Amino acid sequence: MPTHAESRAVDYTAEQLYDLVADMGRYPQFLPWCVGARVRSKTETAAICDLTIGFGPFRESFTSRVTLDRPNRVTVAYEKGPFRYLNNHWTFTPDPRGCKVDFFVDFEFRSRILQAAIGVVFHEAVRLMVNAFLTRARVIYGPPPARPAPGVLPTPAEG
Repeated sequence: MPTHAESRAVDYTAEQLYDLVADMGRYPQFLPWCVGARVRSKTETAAICDLTIGFGPFRESFTSRVTLDRPNRVTVAYEKGPFRYLNNHWTFTPDPRGCKVDFFVDFEFRSRILQAAIGVVFHEAVRLMVNAFLTRARVIYGPPPARPAPGVLPTPAEG
């Protein structure tokens, strides 16, 4: 039942952020609470992935069918695991700064204990997760390019 929707303009391209989100096998390297990932199959347009999440004494694995529409959208359809349902998608729209990222997640655990545990920290956890992707972008692609302040023209050496 927790739902989170977020939209941000970021200084990376749609292609760059799409590539990070679509690289599910690397999630344990940078995503909080993701302790395991196995990509069962992957094509240009779809993937089946098992993720294991762990927080405190809890550890749960689930399978998702992922629809890949490079560089515009990643949509996650829940297959099996500890949830009653899971809806998740990322949309990447080109923007003058780089791109606009829209993120949405809505889920409910089957277990009331797990649901209660995540409910307390859900919104903060999702914000940390979205920020983890942006931090990963900085690690992989470097800091965003410096942009002149609004109304300031670049000097000839910059432009």
